Amino acid sequence: MAQNHEKIERAVFLFVRRFLEQQDCRTSQVHMEPVTPDGSMRMFWRILVPGFDKSLIAMANPPQNAWLKKENRAFLMIGQHLLNKGVSVPEILSSDLARGFFLMKDMGKQNLQMFVKRSTDPLPIYLTVVEELLRLQVDGRQGFDTTWCCQTAVYDQHVMRKYESEYFKDAFLGLYLGLKKDWKELKQDFDHLVELASRANANFFMHRDFQSRNIMVSGNQLGILDWQGGRLGPLAYDLASLLIDPYTTLPGSLRDLIYDEYVKLVGRLNPHWAEDIKRHFLYIAIQRNLQILGAFGFLTKKQHKKGFEQYIPPAVKGLLRLLEISADRYLINLKSLAQDLVGGIS
Repeated sequence: MAQNHEKIERAVFLFVRRFLEQQDCRTSQVHMEPVTPDGSMRMFWRILVPGFDKSLIAMANPPQNAWLKKENRAFLMIGQHLLNKGVSVPEILSSDLARGFFLMKDMGKQNLQMFVKRSTDPLPIYLTVVEELLRLQVDGRQGFDTTWCCQTAVYDQHVMRKYESEYFKDAFLGLYLGLKKDWKELKQDFDHLVELASRANANFFMHRDFQSRNIMVSGNQLGILDWQGGRLGPLAYDLASLLIDPYTTLPGSLRDLIYDEYVKLVGRLNPHWAEDIKRHFLYIAIQRNLQILGAFGFLTKKQHKKGFEQYIPPAVKGLLRLLEISADRYLINLKSLAQDLVGGIS
């Protein structure tokens, strides 16, 4: 494994050097600094080059199977599209799809999670974030080609069931907690949840993982990362990803202020869109919370990334909070489970 990593790193170095030579840049002092990824198996390096005002980021995602080939193409095509629409994503300067190599501008070392931890008042930056989010969702929809998508073209009932509620059962309840049962009592809750969440207008660009570790903050400038899972979906999904983010655990008063500001922004564009968010937000947020717990369970147990385990308790508490706010009697089994989970997970 180590030898393979070294081989890829050497190939990436040559890939970077060729690009720099094309820019008539001296390459004798190129320095590659590894950047630790989060939940991804991709490899990243920060490239420091004398003569460049800013550092660059190199990424390697060798296309060892059909899925990774699709993911790399989605990363390239969607990234170029969003940049052309004025969204704050890093410019991809060079790419090699055959080997899964990308070189892009560096959006800085501080993500939103880090910023929140250091800030006494994160509200101003969040107001900037929701403005950028709306640009991503509305402007990003214009001219978006769903053939670029690597998983599904739209966030629909299939995605909600397979990649969220079933993922929660299999990867969190089963794999992480070791609770081996069929959970038949949750079926009616999940069916009800999916039915209501799927009624939202899904004709917007949806990032799919719009959380604090994918939002870079450099002064007043933002950088949006990891857009390769983008597809069509409802406005409320990315908003929910931002607000229920276990990495930041925002206080309820702050969540409410951000939510209200975002809904106001949307309402100025289209009052019907704003009403759609109000009507479906809670159900979509619960769906997102199920996905988060499934992902944390998978990353902790299957990929042995223990750093995610610390965020499971706030994610469980977040799920219960959403279910309590909804007060939906058709989600009583899921609520009862969440209560038990909160009591059993420290």
